[in-house]
Amino acid sequence: MDAVLLVALGLLAQSLGLSLGVPRLRRPSTLFPWRRAPAAGRVRRAWVIPPISVSENHKRLPYPLVQIKSDKQPLGSVIYSIQGPGVDEEPRGVFSIDKFTGKVFLNAMLDREKTDRFRLRAFALDLGGSTLEEPTDLEIVVVDQNDNRPVFRQEVFTGRVLEGAAPGTYVTRAEATDADDPETDNAALRYSVLEQGGPQLFSIDEHTGEIRTVQVGLDREVLAVYNLTLQVADMSGDGLTATASAIITLEDVNDNAPGFTRDEFFMEATEAMSGVDVGRLEVEDRDLPGSPNWAARFTILEGDPDGHFAIRTDPKTNEGVLSVVKPLDYESCEQYDLRVAVQNEVPLQAAAPRAERDQARVSVQVQDVNEAPVFQENPLRTSLAEGAAPGTPVATFSARDPDTQQLQRLSYSKDYDPEDWLQVDGATGWVQTQRVLSPASPFLKDGWYRAIILAYDDASPPCTATGTLSIEILEVNDHAPELSPPSGSLCSEPDQGSGLVLGATDEDLPPHGAPFHFQLNPRIPELARNWSLSQINMSHARLRLQHQLQEGLHRLSLLLRDSGQPPQQREQHLNVTVCRCGPDGVCLQGAAALRAKGPGISLGALVIVLATVILLLLLTLPLALLPRFRQQSWDKGLLQGLQDDLRDNILNYDEQGGGEEDQDAYDISQLRHPSELTALSAPLGRPPLRRDTPLSRVRPPASRALPTSPADMADFINDGLEAADSDLSVPPYDTALIYDYEGDGSMAGTLSSILSSLGDEDQDYSCLQDWGPRFARLADLYGPP
Repeated sequence: MDAVLLVALGLLAQSLGLSLGVPRLRRPSTLFPWRRAPAAGRVRRAWVIPPISVSENHKRLPYPLVQIKSDKQPLGSVIYSIQGPGVDEEPRGVFSIDKFTGKVFLNAMLDREKTDRFRLRAFALDLGGSTLEEPTDLEIVVVDQNDNRPVFRQEVFTGRVLEGAAPGTYVTRAEATDADDPETDNAALRYSVLEQGGPQLFSIDEHTGEIRTVQVGLDREVLAVYNLTLQVADMSGDGLTATASAIITLEDVNDNAPGFTRDEFFMEATEAMSGVDVGRLEVEDRDLPGSPNWAARFTILEGDPDGHFAIRTDPKTNEGVLSVVKPLDYESCEQYDLRVAVQNEVPLQAAAPRAERDQARVSVQVQDVNEAPVFQENPLRTSLAEGAAPGTPVATFSARDPDTQQLQRLSYSKDYDPEDWLQVDGATGWVQTQRVLSPASPFLKDGWYRAIILAYDDASPPCTATGTLSIEILEVNDHAPELSPPSGSLCSEPDQGSGLVLGATDEDLPPHGAPFHFQLNPRIPELARNWSLSQINMSHARLRLQHQLQEGLHRLSLLLRDSGQPPQQREQHLNVTVCRCGPDGVCLQGAAALRAKGPGISLGALVIVLATVILLLLLTLPLALLPRFRQQSWDKGLLQGLQDDLRDNILNYDEQGGGEEDQDAYDISQLRHPSELTALSAPLGRPPLRRDTPLSRVRPPASRALPTSPADMADFINDGLEAADSDLSVPPYDTALIYDYEGDGSMAGTLSSILSSLGDEDQDYSCLQDWGPRFARLADLYGPP
């Protein structure tokens, strides 16, 4: 298959015509993309077809672009087609081809900003659908037009620059974009400043959009914010345009020093007060309020050598607040003349028009007031011996009145004396004891007693001062040491055991306690011959045998002395049990039993005590068995002898058991048939102590005396109840009990007979008249007429 050469000049002429946007229809140039040039000995590849250019936004449609042909068949025998984006791919229908002539048409307006080129494939088939030529590429390039305005990236650009900045200082940068082809003038942007609203203090670079200062004179105190109107244009400044704003804020610098509004200020202050404000010092500063360039700092240059005053800055108003930090004394100084300076917290710029700091004079007049007395020494510390007698002088706790120009009298009193130990003279402040202070007082803390004394003047209103009196209670050596323990044991062989270690305790505090001195009483010479005593440390000593002694209890006399001044010594007795020891140096069990717990108890006395205890046990045994024998003589009921007076009789009915179902432990038939009890044979031996047996078989308690008056009836009933509760024959409360036997031939029959009658005609109430005045009312209601 021969390839057809592309007619280069015709294609170039077509491209030039399309790039100029020629609207008229023209005859498209004819291309033979499959024709090959003849060559001897070899076959070349087909030529590459140059891109076909077409302008965007072409309105006369359809517009012929190009015509392709194949020389394999005559005209009308070849079918042409194209494929690719814009044909059978999105966006569809942009291009089409006449299948018989091979003419390619543009059917829709193109937008280069959406698609800048299309790559198509061209095909040639015979009428039978067979391929005549290999597919070839067809590229269509969209030529840009200036159809997009430039757009700023922001509507408002902001920038900040220090006031007084030098020319050429960078402020901010404006940026814009253009959707047109950046390789053409359609996207060549140029920046400019349309309006500044004042002097030309800023400029913009037309290529980069950078905004810079152009001259001096930026003063925040004159104008703090500048509003600029910016413009950008394409086609190198001659095309389409867009506008935006730029807001430039001047940042404050400390180019204005603060200054007092007046040269002299007058104030008043009350004496004897601190932490109070006296007055305010007004200043003015043109710098930005609230910034360090505006904040003022005040300094007292002279007039306050003792530091009575201080000045702080009010952060809201920038005023200086003069306050008293140390109490003033009218008697020492009636007026203060201060010289005060003010300056900013940050250094002042070198080009500032005023001095770095300003000064003013402040006069403070001191007002005299009644002041509280002042103790000459507070707290006052003194000491007193332990156990001081009443009336012992303690100290003179006096005060002075600072109001020297006012004639006033001071008085004294106690405010805090928990033990009521001290007495204070109201006129002089003289303090003395009025009773003996107990060493065990809970108000003694580490040997110190604290009291509070008040001093007050006679002004109106009076002023009071509080003074603390701390008294150290000096320890006195008034207790002798005591031996601990007072008894012990030693082996009878001197070479056995480690000896008896003795200790001592002392109620006195150091230095009146240890070290203690242990000594055998020298008035008893035989002690030194039999015993030895050696010091171990400051509070302990060891007792040993000099030779073997008889086993038993030995009483030793020791002298125990402390280290106080003067020292206290006491004779004390030590009970030592000498025993037979085993190899380990411990008393054997038999020997250990001889150890005594109290002073002066011998072995014979111990035998007498044991014999006495045994005799007492033998005497108390018959007394314990006597109640057992006395129970055999009981043969009457709990309330014997009460049948004569029915008003005072208490019938001792026993309790019932656990209900009708609890019938296993006892025979309830005896309650239902009491007449059959006579047939029962009496048990042999001792009758059972049971309350659920007939009354004749129960041993009644001893009879009791009848109450002498109705008022004693409650005690009589309670005594009977207690006797019944303590009866040993009472069965458990959770068992079924049988009613006591009431005898044969009872007219009532059972308890249920109480309700067997529906009327009162068969009841005899004539006995109510014999029961005395307490039943007279019942006799009138129910007795016979």
